[in-house]
This record gives sequence, C-alpha cells and structure tokens, in this order.
Amino acid sequence: MSVNLDEIKQAMAEADCLASPAEVTAALDRMAAAITARLADSNPVCYCVMNGGLVIAGRLLSRLNFPLEVAYVHATRYGHALNGQALLDWRVRPTQDLQGRTVLILDDILDEGHTLDAIITHCREEGAAEVLSAVLVDKQHNRKAHPDMKPDFHGLKIADRFLFGCGMDYKGYWRNAPGIYALKGV
Repeated sequence: MSVNLDEIKQAMAEADCLASPAEVTAALDRMAAAITARLADSNPVCYCVMNGGLVIAGRLLSRLNFPLEVAYVHATRYGHALNGQALLDWRVRPTQDLQGRTVLILDDILDEGHTLDAIITHCREEGAAEVLSAVLVDKQHNRKAHPDMKPDFHGLKIADRFLFGCGMDYKGYWRNAPGIYALKGV
C-alpha cells in the first residue's frame, strides 16, 4: 500500500489547530508538576506505550527531576475475553519485576481506552502496588472503556475529533507535529 504524500501534506495544511505548541508545552509543565508532587518519593517505573506515547514520554520525562526507571511496552488490542476485558497482542511486554512497585503508564491520548485499560490491568496482575496513567490528551466523549474511566494525569481535554500531532498520527504520519491538530471537518 503506497502513501500519497501530497494527501498527508494537505491534511496538515487544512487541519484545525486545537492546541498550539505553546499550549502543549504549558500542559506538559502542569503534568510534570502534578506527577512530581505525587510520585517523587515512590521509585516509579514509567512505561511509554509505543508508538503514540513516544513523543510525550520524551517531552515529559526530562521534566521529572527525581529518580525513576524508564521502559516501554508495545501492545495492540485484538479482541475481548468473555468477561469483557480487552485481550492484548503483546509486541513488547513489561520486563521489570513489578511486585510492589508504583507504575506510571505514559501515552499520547485516552480515547476509548481499551488498550490502556488492559495494560493497567496486566501491571496490577503482575503485582504492582499502584498503577497510574498519564496522557497528554483526554478526548471528551462518553465511549470510554468504562463510564468512570479517566487518566490520573492529563494535559489537555480536547473535543471528540480525529486528532494528530504530539504522538497521535494521521495514516502513520505527523506524530512529530508540535501541536495538536484535527482533520478538517472530522
């Protein structure tokens, strides 16, 4: 499948900017302050969720001035178990011993949250004492994996549109965009 690079460029040219680079930077600063206040003395392991969490983890971790361990996970959701939990196809599983640890999951967005929920559940099953989530964007809609699902830390609440930038992609592109954009009309 070939990509039409002109279409990719046009998507950005026509996109609505929902959060400027300066607004993203301010949101990351607020997140870092809140995470530091909560976790500075907890010796956390921070997992970046690939691929979307890569940009946010890179920009956020350097703002956390306390000892922490960094790793990554890569999983995709491929179905549901009989009890409704999302099953994951793990590309890279957590490799640290999580018994009694505080875990912080870093991702770009909480949209419906099925994959994030399954990663959190897995970490708890591995014995983590506490599992928290930090996302740059908490997308505003009522289709979350559970009605009360919300991130422990978030930078921005953004409308229910097709978003890209800051880790979120459009057809695999524009994760590197410094702001948050929505496709025109979507």
